[in-house]
Amino acid sequence: MAKRIQFASHGGPEVLEYADYTPTEPGPGEVRIRNRAIGLNFIEIYVRTGLYPAPSLPSSLGTEGAGEVETVGSGVTHLKPGDRVAYATGPLGSYSELHVLPAEKVVKLPDSITFEQAASVMLKGLTTQYLLRQTHALKAGETVLFHAAAGGVGSLACQWANAIGAKLIGTVGSAEKAERAKALGAWEVIDYTRENVAERVHALTDGKKCPVVYDSVGKDTWETSLDCVAQRGLMVSFGNSSGAVSGVNIGILAQKGSLYVTRPTLNSYADTADRLQAMADDLFGMIASGKLKVEEAKQYPLKDAAKAQQALAGRHTTGSTILIP
Repeated sequence: MAKRIQFASHGGPEVLEYADYTPTEPGPGEVRIRNRAIGLNFIEIYVRTGLYPAPSLPSSLGTEGAGEVETVGSGVTHLKPGDRVAYATGPLGSYSELHVLPAEKVVKLPDSITFEQAASVMLKGLTTQYLLRQTHALKAGETVLFHAAAGGVGSLACQWANAIGAKLIGTVGSAEKAERAKALGAWEVIDYTRENVAERVHALTDGKKCPVVYDSVGKDTWETSLDCVAQRGLMVSFGNSSGAVSGVNIGILAQKGSLYVTRPTLNSYADTADRLQAMADDLFGMIASGKLKVEEAKQYPLKDAAKAQQALAGRHTTGSTILIP
């Protein structure tokens, strides 16, 4: 028997239950991991409320964690019991002491990265990696726009872009967040509550605008973002915190300068075990070198997952939050 957080119906934090359950044995191509730290992300609140329905109920939550391999199923050759590992895109179930998931979703963790660091940075860090290294291979000297620059992914993007030598213009919603983004390496910041983002980007780039704009906000910033993309540039829409972009006339891309647009996801980039491990190695290397600093995460016991979600939903947290079994 082991402990996990589960819910039998959709609703508020009160539906979460800290319960006993019987972990399954790993099947072919699977591993069972004893979690030492578990990532907490806003998407899990959407799953709990039913906005993103779970495959079946009762269900556990979470897709991100770090720990040690306990058991491997048949056909698994790149992992063995005792290996330190981490994961970010596994099936639901990381809010647990033990989690079974496909071995191809698991990466080896170097000794230089703690379980707590891995659980707090895997999802956000891998997202930053594919955005800046693959969706658009950011180069030194390039000026780009990144919305929500003080957020989870944005705070890593500020550091990563600075390490590359690129000029990241970050949008933020307060003076405090502006100060944070600048401290993390943003070249310039725009407080969208006080400034016109497109006008400021035009001024900062001498009218050239940006070869790429990274937008996790969605509906509220879609047209503003397009106005900041240089001719034949790329609009990267990778999130929808303000709502999904819909009803778009593709002709607007022609009107704005023959623009490109993409809606990437982590799963599409980390689609094989080798690619996932290579992305993770790049991320871990940035952390080990000191170019990417991972802030100490706020910790809650696993049994207090409901309290942790309440704090996250109420915007009472800064940086990452993790659960400890």
